[in-house]
Amino acid sequence: MNKKIAIALASVAALTVLGFGPAQAQAPAETGDPSFFITSVGLGDGANLGGIEGADAHCQSLAAAAGWGGATWRAYLSTQGEGAVNARDRIGSGPWYNAAGALVAADVAALHTEPNNINKELALNELGNLVNGRGDTPNEHDILTGSQQDGTAFAAGEDMTCSNWTSNGEGSAMMGHHDLQGNPAGINFWNFSHGSRGCSQENLVGTGGAGLFYCFAE
Repeated sequence: MNKKIAIALASVAALTVLGFGPAQAQAPAETGDPSFFITSVGLGDGANLGGIEGADAHCQSLAAAAGWGGATWRAYLSTQGEGAVNARDRIGSGPWYNAAGALVAADVAALHTEPNNINKELALNELGNLVNGRGDTPNEHDILTGSQQDGTAFAAGEDMTCSNWTSNGEGSAMMGHHDLQGNPAGINFWNFSHGSRGCSQENLVGTGGAGLFYCFAE
């Protein structure tokens, strides 16, 4: 064999082994049935969702209308006080996929580890549409969670759940930013960014929200 040809073939083989050659194939992206969305609409009464049960029912209703009613859907919301509930404990074990079938998180640990796949591009509503974020009109990036960054409930005391999702007046609710931007302090996690000014619809709209929340299939 010609010495130059032999050297060239050896170089190609070495590049292939290292992953630079034409023999390397891209693994297909993981896809699955929809099991996560942001509500396309809130309940219209601020953070009064009819309690956590009312929020679950809203998730179930929107999912059924979108053709995904066969699963059990839960709102990603925590409650405080006696019998407090952690949002992370009520949504199943994953994996979860958005309306386009793209993987959002493989399990509860991945969901609460940065980075994950909850962002403006992947955190779609149940119709498969993007949810308005910072810079859009209207801005709707404030997503109700009532939760700490790790998905657990706040201790009893300062209200961070608008009276466990029954108030449309006094109180406050912790909100996340699905687009991961907008908080000048740099706290822009999908489930934890800042408290609301109050619990009314006007209060929620005033800081860039619409009373939307996350829904997960168990």
